Amino acid sequence: MNLEETCLFHLEDINVEEIRIKLQEIYEALKERGYNPTNQIVGYLISGDLGYISSYKDARKKMQSIERAKIVEILLKEFQNKQ
Repeated sequence: MNLEETCLFHLEDINVEEIRIKLQEIYEALKERGYNPTNQIVGYLISGDLGYISSYKDARKKMQSIERAKIVEILLKEFQNKQ
């Protein structure tokens, strides 16, 4: 560590990583319950109806804690980064 340089801390990067982790947990919970996680998450994102997300392993609560627009933003950025 160079004490002469200022370190940058990006809170947004941490928030995005927390959301990624939650989305992965939600995805896995839906998969474990026998649902198609992609279809269920897309259904929720389009409709806003949390009924698409199982309450198994608190997946619904986790999804409710994330703004839908933020999920779409993250997914779009991930898509752009892979191009």
